[in-house]
Amino acid sequence: MSGRVLGSGSKGNSVVIEAGKTRLLIDAGFSRFGMQKRLEFMDVPPSSIEAVIVTHEHGDHVKGVASGAKRWGWRILATAGTRTGCASLARATVEIISAKGKFRIGDIDISTIATSHDANEPLAVVATSRETGARAAIVYDLGVCTEAVLRAVHDVEILMIEANHDVEMLRRGPYPPVLQNRIRSRYGHLSNDDAAAVARKCAHKGLTHLVLAHLSQKNNRPQVALETVRAALDGTPFSGQITAASQGRPSGPFEVAGARAARQLELAI
Repeated sequence: MSGRVLGSGSKGNSVVIEAGKTRLLIDAGFSRFGMQKRLEFMDVPPSSIEAVIVTHEHGDHVKGVASGAKRWGWRILATAGTRTGCASLARATVEIISAKGKFRIGDIDISTIATSHDANEPLAVVATSRETGARAAIVYDLGVCTEAVLRAVHDVEILMIEANHDVEMLRRGPYPPVLQNRIRSRYGHLSNDDAAAVARKCAHKGLTHLVLAHLSQKNNRPQVALETVRAALDGTPFSGQITAASQGRPSGPFEVAGARAARQLELAI
């Protein structure tokens, strides 16, 4: 299994997940031209994408979904709430999924988990390779990481978790109080400290890649986010790679292979 982040932040979010012969998008938050440019930069032909799973209806996650599906034949999967809340999806063919569901797309099993965000029926995604058992979780745009989310992602090999803001930078930054309160609320975004707490709870020897997502360009810095999370992981079994995903350029690939066999060997030892 592998993951590629085409970009992550308030101006657009999209992730490619690949296992076996199947390629999926989690969100397509750039224009169709932007999606094509970023996919081709990562050597991923847009027409090779089978489906796009939409986490919620905000523009930085859905901007290129309908136009990309029309141009390249992508299937669109979204909750009923997401479809209702998005004008462009209302005019597209959308396969309705549950925010607490399980289904299969090609060589990938998908689990969806409801999240806490100011959107209509938002979700996080856990993708599992049917061939190797390797698992990747994409968890961003949420104000609090619930126990249900933690249970779903605690033993994945690739974890993409939101680290939106540094608390002090947000407090002293340019945003008005009403926007600061929205970001800090349980329906807003996770801080670096929140992401660090989640990472520590999920740390295990098999966690190969930890990707920090949706960093604010005004209220965070990659180095600050990385240092906060690394400090929280001291003394844990984690020995993988930590990356801060960029808004302006793709990141990855983040790859893991043979996860199921490796875990069986570890248990046997």
